[in-house]
Amino acid sequence: MFVSVKILLVSQYFWPESFIINQLSKQLVIQGHHVVVLTGKPNYPDGIIYPEYQQQGIQNQYFDGVEVIRVPLRPRKSGAKNLFLNYLSFITSGLLRFPPLVKGRDFDMIFVFAPSPITSVIPAILLKYIKKTHLTVWVQDLWPESLSATGFITNKIALKMIRYLVKGIYACSDTLLVQSQAFIRPLSDLARQDKIKYFPNAIDDMQSTELGDVLPETLKTILESNFCLVFAGNIGKAQSIETLISAAANLKNNPEIKIVFVGKGSMLDWAQQEVADLQLENVVFAGAFPMDMMPSIFSRAKALLVSLNADDIFSYTIPSKVQAYMSAGRPIIASIDGEAARIINEAGAGLTCSAEDVSGLVACIEEFITMTKDEQDNFAQAGRKYFLDNFEMKSQCERLVEIFEKRISKDKVV
Repeated sequence: MFVSVKILLVSQYFWPESFIINQLSKQLVIQGHHVVVLTGKPNYPDGIIYPEYQQQGIQNQYFDGVEVIRVPLRPRKSGAKNLFLNYLSFITSGLLRFPPLVKGRDFDMIFVFAPSPITSVIPAILLKYIKKTHLTVWVQDLWPESLSATGFITNKIALKMIRYLVKGIYACSDTLLVQSQAFIRPLSDLARQDKIKYFPNAIDDMQSTELGDVLPETLKTILESNFCLVFAGNIGKAQSIETLISAAANLKNNPEIKIVFVGKGSMLDWAQQEVADLQLENVVFAGAFPMDMMPSIFSRAKALLVSLNADDIFSYTIPSKVQAYMSAGRPIIASIDGEAARIINEAGAGLTCSAEDVSGLVACIEEFITMTKDEQDNFAQAGRKYFLDNFEMKSQCERLVEIFEKRISKDKVV
């Protein structure tokens, strides 16, 4: 018998900011569950409050049936100090404002979407004790490891203190969902293993959604007239953009091949300058496009690129673009280590080499070019099947609710 679950979702980031939690929340409502979101004012990734929102005051709205309640927070702006203050403002605003905003309302589950910062869980811990409700945290990033790897914090004493803080957050949580199986071991050092459950990131099926607006003619011509390898998403420090540019430099004598960057990020200016300095004509910066236009771009690419830095912390993660690429049914060429490489190889979805391995990436691209269309299509079909079996949003939401129900039942038994 179907039972509707009442979910209180706490997330520092939510629509119109582009995060997978948006689609998951919407799908939960489609499946008959009730979702209320407590979040801040949208300002990611540019660090400026979106024009249609005010920094101060509470704002209420609905997103495709999802009730959204927004509290004030300091925007990210730029620089480490401002980012720290942004994190802190969500904690303080959440602790002060969340409890009265949901006073008198009952929920079956408090659910936290937790990319960086993991500290966004702190207001939800207070709500857990006030509401006497099960708290589930969906861990998207490993703290303090990611802080050290990105150079955000390097002081050993500070990292040790943050480790104790994270351990305390996990101790106050009832269930810890991890987006990668590789997360289980490091989390087991900080939390009881019986709390930890694997729940991968899911996305809507890109082949079942309506295509967005027509692509700009210039980009459409580039994609259709060349052997294009598309990199989509954040063009940032973690994505080893240097590896992709160096690979392009090694492939410049093959004028048919073009590497197309779709997106923006902190490394975009550097990448554009490097391409200009190296006089590379086989690299295209297409700009950022909304998600509903990605299927149109992906379908015209010969293969899709994914890369990350060669750091242990990144070997644990699965970039969400891997699921998106598989959903689109296109071959994948990856310069990446660890769990993401394992999944691509296990699925038979494409070719992989080690992270930051320029010669290995060039070899993968050259090997892919020499393959027959049938061989290339086999990668695409295998990746698509793996996506439907493991990452498709509708089925994963059903599984999430099953996890909720089992954990809630366990609480009642105890």
